[in-house]
Amino acid sequence: MVNSRKNNWIQVKSQSRLMFLRRFQYKLLIPFYLLLSLDSFSQDSEVYGQVKDDQNRAAFGVSVAVFGKPIGTTTDNKGRFSMKVPANESLKIFFSFTGLQNDSAIVILNPGERREINKFLKKKVVEFKDVVIEEKSLKRINIVPINPKVVSVIPTPNQSVEDLIKTLPGVASSNELSSSYSVRGGNYDENLVYINDFEVYRPLLVRSGQQEGLSVINPDMVESISFSAGGFEAKYGDKLSSVLDIQYRKPKKFGGSVSASLLGASVELENRSKNDRWYWMTGIRQKSNQYLLNTFDTKGEYKPSFTDIQILSGYELSKKLSLEVFGNYARNRYNLVPETRETNFGTISDAKRFTVYFDGQEVDRYQTITGSISSTYQLSEEVKLKLIASGYNTREEENFDILGQYFLDQLENDFGKDNFGNVAFNLGVGSFLNHARNKLDADVYSIEHKGEIIKSSSVWLWGAKYQQEKISDRLHEWNYNDSAGFSIPSQRDTLNPQIILNDVVITRTNLSSSRISGYIQNVWQISDTNELILTTGVRANYWDLNDQLVISPRISLRYKPRWKNNVAFRLAGGYYYQPPFYRELRDQEGNIHTDIKAQQSIHIVAGSDYTFLALGREFKLTSEVYYKILKNLIPYKIDNLRIRYLPEYSSTGYARGADLRLFGEFVPGVESWASISFLQTEEDLDGDFYIINDTVKVEAGYIPRPTDQRFTFGLFFQDYLPKFPTYKMSLSLHFGTALPFGPPGNERYNDILRMPTYRRVDIGFSKQIIGEEIPRTKKKGISTHLQSLWIGLEVFNLLQVSNVASYTWITDVSNANRYAVPNYLTGRQLNLRVNVKF
Repeated sequence: MVNSRKNNWIQVKSQSRLMFLRRFQYKLLIPFYLLLSLDSFSQDSEVYGQVKDDQNRAAFGVSVAVFGKPIGTTTDNKGRFSMKVPANESLKIFFSFTGLQNDSAIVILNPGERREINKFLKKKVVEFKDVVIEEKSLKRINIVPINPKVVSVIPTPNQSVEDLIKTLPGVASSNELSSSYSVRGGNYDENLVYINDFEVYRPLLVRSGQQEGLSVINPDMVESISFSAGGFEAKYGDKLSSVLDIQYRKPKKFGGSVSASLLGASVELENRSKNDRWYWMTGIRQKSNQYLLNTFDTKGEYKPSFTDIQILSGYELSKKLSLEVFGNYARNRYNLVPETRETNFGTISDAKRFTVYFDGQEVDRYQTITGSISSTYQLSEEVKLKLIASGYNTREEENFDILGQYFLDQLENDFGKDNFGNVAFNLGVGSFLNHARNKLDADVYSIEHKGEIIKSSSVWLWGAKYQQEKISDRLHEWNYNDSAGFSIPSQRDTLNPQIILNDVVITRTNLSSSRISGYIQNVWQISDTNELILTTGVRANYWDLNDQLVISPRISLRYKPRWKNNVAFRLAGGYYYQPPFYRELRDQEGNIHTDIKAQQSIHIVAGSDYTFLALGREFKLTSEVYYKILKNLIPYKIDNLRIRYLPEYSSTGYARGADLRLFGEFVPGVESWASISFLQTEEDLDGDFYIINDTVKVEAGYIPRPTDQRFTFGLFFQDYLPKFPTYKMSLSLHFGTALPFGPPGNERYNDILRMPTYRRVDIGFSKQIIGEEIPRTKKKGISTHLQSLWIGLEVFNLLQVSNVASYTWITDVSNANRYAVPNYLTGRQLNLRVNVKF
């Protein structure tokens, strides 16, 4: 039974934003604040002064804050500031502003003393050893940048880049074990992911989050993260929903990191040669989520093991020509020997218990190899050419024979009886046998050219790509169900008795195809003051398997009015096509539909960015409204993480909604944000109908799509103790309303039931042992080489909410009732973590 705890921990009725933040902070850290944050301001002192840039001009809007305390202000139009500070304490006054180098001053003031502090902030200049300085503002339109350093502090089981993405507006996920996410009503297969300009792929046979393993993105190697939830540019590929653009860093010196927890460990090393021409970086990760899986209702012997090795290396052949090589090997193993399961579900007035005794085992293997080699040629200061060759190979196997004998019982709901909550009577008994021997081999090879011309007021981008795919798929799976002595479906012919298997899929498929794609794009700065930026582009894609050519024109406009320099508006739209990959072609019986055409989505997106000062710091509020016209869709059903397409049908639909995100330093010196999203997405299947009373034909019409999650809220929040900033807290919160679901089968009109809401809070507490804010006393031995050392304690699923991943359907032959038994996700669990950088 789903835990129905009230969310009164977040129901705070505040008089102002400041009151909300302080109450929220104290609720999280109240034991620490009661002991350690009793500041006395009876004899305040004052600091004041003026801040200028390196041209001796007054700097307006510079953030001036006291590190480790909720005290701060900003400079006025003359660069002046003043603020009250406590006396008789060593204070670090921090000065920061976008585009200028940060600075600080340490002071100790006597009671009542006024101290003048004047600062000159220099322009921020970043030197890249083998990268040409470019106009990034013109190349990052309609893209949200994310600080990759935040990944190391997010308190989630995977601690991945995707976990950060899930907290952004328009992004939804209802499975903490998986790196999959849906964006604005799309499914998991509709998201583009790039690493260093080439597309990467996910395994195809994964059914559940516990099988998935590690994300292909190694957060220890990431330099930049960019994300777009819609209306993205023509330079990005052919998917319907979103794009995640990852760039790995190019090391500048020797360094590395080591992290370990109860879920696994990782090591990252990097270096650059003395002549600055050669660099390398490697990351090794090992993970086992056995510790988490022990919280499942299904008890047994879990043996998951996930290994990932990545290498990045580059060499500068000359000042104009450079080479880069990337390699990734991932080996995932998931073994399960189930023993028993006991799940309570229903309501207080109608509670039931599902008990299963298992025999058999499951053995899954997923092995992927990804590689790329690229050459970059700087033809001139304005022209850069790039050639990329990449390959992807996956070998996946599913093998299981699991026999289950189950009991479905009614629980006593009379509070006055001694056996309240225990079994009152039995509703039925039965057994099932699930069998699979599935194997899939896939190879994807591509060669791609990209180029760009950067001028003072425009950027031209173009590209062309050839890709070849080879798929070899063998499916052999079936189920057998038996209830109260009768098999389902039952063949009650005494003269010719038969046992009929369910969901029988026995197929062999070999598929080979080629794709050709290309794009051209122009970003034009219409005014010299960046007030108006126009981006236009067009993509083309041809697939020889279905002999279809699609053309995707796209356009966006960004406007920053002179009368309000802290406000910007943007408008984007275009045609987005997604030619099918292998999974979209295969129906539930294993048949391949090679005549399927590309799905189409027309994006219309309008948004704004509003930057304002509050609490003495800079905040940004972003908002977007969107409408997507969906055509030629391939309907599908979702079972946990397994997407089962129905290519024999097609549908039209829509998605509409609004996204909001508040970003800034809710607490001085650390980033936090909150996201709110509203969504409605529905589809109408062609020829979808049902019969009433054997005579009346009813058209199903528009029904919710499987990702129709009407409201989502995401929060990532950081805090620290005011007097002890090395004690920190981070929190990740996800809330999503009910998702549609329905019984097995390909009748989509039955999928109008709703799962319980998804609610999850993960929290982490950490202590910095070595780092910038730790006084540098005498160090001995290995500690002299360490940059930072953190130890932490994390609590996963803090509120112990029983979230639902999917349902197991049980049929009672005697009365034809069907019961949906929830498959719950992980419960509350503690985790210890250690992070070291050197």
